[in-house]
Amino acid sequence: MSESSTTTVVERADAARNRQLLLNTVREMITETGVEQVTVDGLAERAGLGKGTVFRRFRSRAGIFHALLDDDERAFREQVLYGPPPLGPGAMPATRLVAYGRARIRFLLERHAVARAALDHNQSILAGESTLSQTHLRMLLGQAGVDAPDVDSLALQLTGALEGPILLYLPTPPRPDSARHIARLADNWQILIEHLCQPTPERKPETDRKE
Repeated sequence: MSESSTTTVVERADAARNRQLLLNTVREMITETGVEQVTVDGLAERAGLGKGTVFRRFRSRAGIFHALLDDDERAFREQVLYGPPPLGPGAMPATRLVAYGRARIRFLLERHAVARAALDHNQSILAGESTLSQTHLRMLLGQAGVDAPDVDSLALQLTGALEGPILLYLPTPPRPDSARHIARLADNWQILIEHLCQPTPERKPETDRKE
């Protein structure tokens, strides 16, 4: 390996370590003082890195929270694609639909403040499209044999119910009531899915398959 290649590998390894250090540090700061108290200067000081390093990595305060969400999203995706049932493969489609919605609601509402902090001032308050949710819900609706005029549109509507309004529009209750708030929304999702997936004589649900 040439000297320049060795230098590049070392730089990439250092960048990866710094990124993980910063993400771990910002998680600690959020736990201790809340999202509102996190600043670029405070993160740099707490992590023992230069302010310029933080700016190069995240570009803005909103970028810090965006990276944090992206890191959590990757872990969530792994659970959906490869984790144990019913969230992961191995359960019946209707059961997986219920499990996905319940898990997604909990995931999003537990990160409500982080998601709002991840919005840049020039961004719309609407959450971006979730490819994972739309694709996953469409697949499970098809497997469950849901009787709908347009299953693609239904998947899109269900994705909107999970990703946008819940994440950024619903008011968050006081912390002592947050678990009950999440449970109510998750229960509503389950009622909706169970109604959609009620068997009919004409409906022949597909067997579950791994993604």
